[in-house]
Amino acid sequence: MKSNTAIAAHRQAFESARRINRSLTAGIEKRALTSMAERAPRWMTSDGLTLLGLLAQIGAGVFYALSRHNHAALAGVIVCIVLNWFGDSMDGTLARVRNQQRPRYGFYVDHMVDILGATALMCGLGFSGFVHWQVAVAMLIAFLLLSAESYLATYTLSSFQMSQGMFGPTEIRILLIVGNLALLRSPYATVMGHRMLLFDLGGTVAAVAMFTMAIAISVRHTAELDRQEPLG
Repeated sequence: MKSNTAIAAHRQAFESARRINRSLTAGIEKRALTSMAERAPRWMTSDGLTLLGLLAQIGAGVFYALSRHNHAALAGVIVCIVLNWFGDSMDGTLARVRNQQRPRYGFYVDHMVDILGATALMCGLGFSGFVHWQVAVAMLIAFLLLSAESYLATYTLSSFQMSQGMFGPTEIRILLIVGNLALLRSPYATVMGHRMLLFDLGGTVAAVAMFTMAIAISVRHTAELDRQEPLG
């Protein structure tokens, strides 16, 4: 009895951070997910969806590695990206619709899954031969830096930024699907007369953009925290 009371008190004391999502698809995606969650069968659970999202992202990495020998495996990557979207996006929505939220548990598990899944995806991409390892590692490091900044801001500013500008996880998945479709046609791109791997080009742009955003957002949040906690 005391244990249940302590748990309830701890939950009441914990305040969830404000979620901010201004991505292009945020509005329509929220409506679609809520509608699906309301119609979801009872056997479907948030934890099961989280596991599906992780396994799907690992699967995408495996299919990327297999695509080195058979480009048809890229179709498997696309299927896994869609399944990852469903699992990763639906787990929290289902919990909210059923009033089964576990804010600390959900935040911790979801983002550990994101880190593990992104690592598996980038490793698979590196093995695919469609991108040089240096670019794949740079994308992973940039993603981890941006993620770390987001988690620190969630704790210190009570604000969880789910998107950066118009881009969020769903937009990135859409771009990745488009990139995979382009790979099925040709793995190369020509820039100013120079032929290079398409994903080297896209990955370099993505890594530079994420590094830049991480630095810019860190400077902004540091200034904001300094204003909130001035010396003297």
